[in-house]
Amino acid sequence: MRMVDVIEKKRDGQELTSEEINYFVEGYTDGSIPDYQASALTMAIFFQGMTERERADLTMAMVKSGDQIDLSAIEGVKVDKHSTGGVGDTTTLVLGPLVAAVGVPVAKMSGRGLGHTGGTIDKLEAVPGFHVEIDNDEFIRLVNENKIAVIGQSGNLTPADKKLYSLRDVTATVNSIPLIASSIMSKKIAAGADAIVLDVKTGAGAFMKDLEDSQKLAQAMVNIGNNVGRRTMAVISDMSQPLGFAIGNALEVKEAIDTLRGEGPEDLTQLCLTLGSHMVYLAGKAESLEEAREKLVAVMKDGSALNNFKLFLKSQGGDESVVDDPERLPKAAHIFELEAKQDGYVSEIIADAVGTAAMWLGAGRATKESDIDLAVGLELRKKIGDKVQKGESLVTIHSNTGTIDDVKDKLYESIKVTESKVEAPILIHGEIKETE
Repeated sequence: MRMVDVIEKKRDGQELTSEEINYFVEGYTDGSIPDYQASALTMAIFFQGMTERERADLTMAMVKSGDQIDLSAIEGVKVDKHSTGGVGDTTTLVLGPLVAAVGVPVAKMSGRGLGHTGGTIDKLEAVPGFHVEIDNDEFIRLVNENKIAVIGQSGNLTPADKKLYSLRDVTATVNSIPLIASSIMSKKIAAGADAIVLDVKTGAGAFMKDLEDSQKLAQAMVNIGNNVGRRTMAVISDMSQPLGFAIGNALEVKEAIDTLRGEGPEDLTQLCLTLGSHMVYLAGKAESLEEAREKLVAVMKDGSALNNFKLFLKSQGGDESVVDDPERLPKAAHIFELEAKQDGYVSEIIADAVGTAAMWLGAGRATKESDIDLAVGLELRKKIGDKVQKGESLVTIHSNTGTIDDVKDKLYESIKVTESKVEAPILIHGEIKETE
């Protein structure tokens, strides 16, 4: 088999065989296929697309390129959740203890963040003492006993995907539905999930800013999951403005605690209940999504979810007293208010630009080598559609530096106030429950 023939075949719009796809992934991973041929194939895929069978084969070839996590020693159906990212996306911190309280095992493998704020691990490390440096046996024991544990990502999961993504990033082939879907799903499947719930964002703060593209990506990933034997569902949720109010690591932990207590932002609460309902249903703990939601609301109301969060933190070395006393979380030295310059209604909050302002404060990493300040960040005081008076706070800024003029300027550019009232955006744009 020759790589040039594989490239030519896809260039001409033909369907690649399973053997040809495996040949490409194996050869590119071991270095026998050079970057220039791999980039030629990814460009051909960008223009010609892939069939559902090709996408499933590409996904599984990347899964088999490295380690695969064996979670068979964990009792029950292991359901993973993946979000395509966003600003103020605190869902994992809430969903883990919430669905675990219903009896669904949450064996979460997470990474550190690059961008607006830290990843799930960074956020959890805002809790003094919390750590993810546990071995696999301890990880499995904790999930079986407590129904929840979080561990750092293995260094050798889907090496083919890591290598291919780096190539796509510099060859203008990132925005290809087949390649994005296969990339995301390969990591979820290699991490050992039995079933997968996807939170596909759409809007200004999302990777996919157009709703139609978000729907196509969601459908592609659901199809891949189901075609390779993992029950998969997707929710398409809004990211035209930040989710919830908090953007920043310790601030988001506090918001997660509020949400588990039943006192969190309406949008964050509703999205977590929607995603959690799918997780509970796929795990076989409810006969319908409606019953699953009722169970989640019940454990939120009776305190089980909050107590589960305490147990989770304590079991991984964290100071669980922060749940009852969030003032023990890291706090910034300075607090500033961004005051509205006019009366009116908030008509726009550009999510990714607000996220950039948070990163400038130190809440996120501009590069992999950057340090994160766990205490800093932003708290939105108004969301789209809210009425505001001149001089009223739009955003509370938590900073460890006294001069933040650039951050304020960025926020004023990102938050629009108009005279006429604007309706709040729809939170859930759609759900894909089975292969359609």
